[in-house]
Amino acid sequence: MTAPRLAGLTGATLETTPSVCQSCVWWQTRGHREPDKRKWAERAESEWGVWGSIYRDEDGRVLGSMQYGPSQLFPRAQDLPAGPPSDDAILVTCAYLISDAQPWVEQSLFLAAIGEARDKGARALEAFAYRYREGTSAAERYLVHRTVFPHDFLADFGFRTIRSIGRIELARLDFGGLQPVEERSRHKVLAAVRDAFQPPPEPVPPAGG
Repeated sequence: MTAPRLAGLTGATLETTPSVCQSCVWWQTRGHREPDKRKWAERAESEWGVWGSIYRDEDGRVLGSMQYGPSQLFPRAQDLPAGPPSDDAILVTCAYLISDAQPWVEQSLFLAAIGEARDKGARALEAFAYRYREGTSAAERYLVHRTVFPHDFLADFGFRTIRSIGRIELARLDFGGLQPVEERSRHKVLAAVRDAFQPPPEPVPPAGG
């Protein structure tokens, strides 16, 4: 067995992602023209390189994946509420989590996106956020296909809101001075996500009951 690991999302690894991700071109589409995902992947890799991450467990099973890259690769982002994203930032467009048993997966995927964007010389990472109502379940906030991310989850990483329309926001994490924020927030984010998935404690019966 191998240790849990992150792998780059490319045309070659796309077939290992959840089936919905293999053909989805929602972010790559604007108007009525839908591009071929394989051709888009070839263009993305030639222009920028790896365009996402895949998280696998120690047995090699995929637990989650995330797509990101320069905003120019994702025409849909130009038309979304609170958009468009900034030209100097890398945009996280979507993530897919397989199960609620590994709540740290999305955190790890975001950390990979931060590292990749910094290595490529981007000035910031951006993502669309949503202010969920209090009491919204963890499954609704995190699981399966997410194209917008919980506002508080991003805020714990150090993202700030650039603009908002209703409950939708465009959030930005500037890389200037990022390191202290990232180190302080790492455990806070992990604890918050883990707590969100844990069931509430059993009530303690009253004394003498």
